[in-house]
Amino acid sequence: EDVIAEVGFTIPKSDAELALEREEAAGSVAPVFRYDPAAADTMLVRVGRFVTHLDSAARSGSSEAEQRARIRDLLTAYGFPVGSTALDLLESPEHRATLLRSLERTVREELPVGVVSASDYEDSQAPQWRLVREGSERLVVRDSVRTQAQLYSRAARYLPETAPPGLADFQRLVIILFFEGSIRLDRTYTEAAREQARRAVPVIKGEVLRGERVVAAHEPVRDREIERLNAYRQHLIEAGTLGEGGRRAPVVGMFVLNLMILSIGGFLLLYYRPTLYADARHVFLIATLLGSVAGAAAAVGRTGAPVELVPVAFPALVIAILWDGRIALNLALVLAALLAIQAPFLTMSSRVLLLLGGSAAALSVRVVRRRAQGLVLGMVIAGVYALGIIALGLLRTHDTGDVFTGIMWGAANGVASALIAMGFLPLFETWTRITTDQTLLELADLNRPLLKRLSLEASGTYAHSINVANLAEAAARAIDANALLVRVGAYYHDVGKIVMPQYFIENQVRGRNPHEHIDPRKSAQIVRAHVQEGMKLAEQAKLPAAVRVFIPEHHGTQSIGFFYDQAREANPEAELDPADFAYRGPRPQSRETAILMLADSVESASKVLQEPTPDRIRALVDRIVDAKIGQGQLDDAPLTMSDIARIKEQFTSVLSGMYHHRIDYPTPRTIQDRPSPATGGAGTA
Repeated sequence: EDVIAEVGFTIPKSDAELALEREEAAGSVAPVFRYDPAAADTMLVRVGRFVTHLDSAARSGSSEAEQRARIRDLLTAYGFPVGSTALDLLESPEHRATLLRSLERTVREELPVGVVSASDYEDSQAPQWRLVREGSERLVVRDSVRTQAQLYSRAARYLPETAPPGLADFQRLVIILFFEGSIRLDRTYTEAAREQARRAVPVIKGEVLRGERVVAAHEPVRDREIERLNAYRQHLIEAGTLGEGGRRAPVVGMFVLNLMILSIGGFLLLYYRPTLYADARHVFLIATLLGSVAGAAAAVGRTGAPVELVPVAFPALVIAILWDGRIALNLALVLAALLAIQAPFLTMSSRVLLLLGGSAAALSVRVVRRRAQGLVLGMVIAGVYALGIIALGLLRTHDTGDVFTGIMWGAANGVASALIAMGFLPLFETWTRITTDQTLLELADLNRPLLKRLSLEASGTYAHSINVANLAEAAARAIDANALLVRVGAYYHDVGKIVMPQYFIENQVRGRNPHEHIDPRKSAQIVRAHVQEGMKLAEQAKLPAAVRVFIPEHHGTQSIGFFYDQAREANPEAELDPADFAYRGPRPQSRETAILMLADSVESASKVLQEPTPDRIRALVDRIVDAKIGQGQLDDAPLTMSDIARIKEQFTSVLSGMYHHRIDYPTPRTIQDRPSPATGGAGTA
């Protein structure tokens, strides 16, 4: 049946048609050239100065050889090719005068006619030019304008017939070097006129009136009819009259679909990482990362850029580093599904590449252990992109050139995403207050200033910290706690002892204990103060909060019983406040700090253990751990009895390895009564 227009509408030109017509309109605008009357004078000054310099160089030499040398130097300075022919010509005053007269006549008689430079002539291919001269404008034929190349041949006419061979060629070189066109292309005005012509091109190609037939019944529907139907449909959608919901229905449908897919990601976090919602900073960062990728994808879709440039790997990398790869993979899959339902990415290739890029980023973080290895991440992602693009190319029989281009874009995206993610990671860590494994690995460097200072100023404490770190790390691995965090916390847990190292037994020389000469209450105060001093040093070193908490929590609220007993023995009648002989706490709040408390006590006690057999070590570990439990020091730590049993087992295993029985090697026989090689007398080895 006939399709009759219920309302009038216009038929817009396609982007390709509009661009083509605009360029045609711009190309039809004649370029504008302006005559410069001062060009001849400018060129005369240049030529005259050059010949004057020639005369000066030729006259300044005391001999013919010196004159030729000076002329050669001058020509070289100006950029002329120097040969014996040119030197023979120019050392003659008559030839120089002939050259100057010919050049002056050429410039005075040819440039006022109008000469255009070779570059302006080549840049303006239009058959007609608009020439502005002396306030008036007229159209001229391009081929009628005298060019720089024509000027070279016409200049030879002004040389006398008696001119020596070669002078015409040199004259040509002078004109090339000092040429000043008297007709010049006005590029700014020309481009403005062309832009105006582009804007004047109408954006519609036709109009259909109300009641007019759009498509006739029983007639073939070709490109023209399809174009009219699409224009009619688009007009009805924009007017809100097509269908029951008009154009709002698709928008609402897409909004609901997007919301449902995003909700999948939200519920995944709610069910499997609910603590993330406890911090608004974390939620804001994840939303910002997802939003940034959505914005970048929109830009890629609008510009028609390849899908490989959508930075889907960027948020996956950041989330995997800050939290873990499982969350990153879940959100990467959700993000890929969200982008895959958008209009620019509905093809299978787009969906597959979005899925592969995000998944590769989420899973590849395990490869990297240091921030400087960010390029490795980029190469892993680039490799996944390359394999995916090659597989799709084989499946869809794409051209080799298209496959290679896709691989290049994918590699650029992967490397750029990794480098940007690693570059911004310190900012993200500061914002979220999360300490990543990369930061912990940097803090675990024993050459860091604070640890170096500990090794030099409190070597006993340093050795104790290393041993505690080994114990605590093994225990943390056994119960799936953060072993790296425990190790770093162990390195720094006693840094406060740097301030007064001699008051701690591991740093004392045998027989020299300064506590023997001071009041026990003062001794307890000094020992307890190493926690506050450690916190100060940690803040000065800008240690993250996740590491600083090990300093107070590894002591909890334990009593400093040795000095309390000393004070009681020294004055049985005195009223002693137990708080003066106890640490301020808090008690361990995490599995990691609880492990460090136990490892610290066990390692210290094991040093005085007589005959450290495995059974005695096991008994020591049981006694110390049970004592901490009995004192309530582990009440706030999320440790199960099963965790504590595995921790004990690891402590026993590691300490048994440290104190294993060694072979009692026989003492080497001393070499005595052997004649000294030097003196022939007795010597010892």
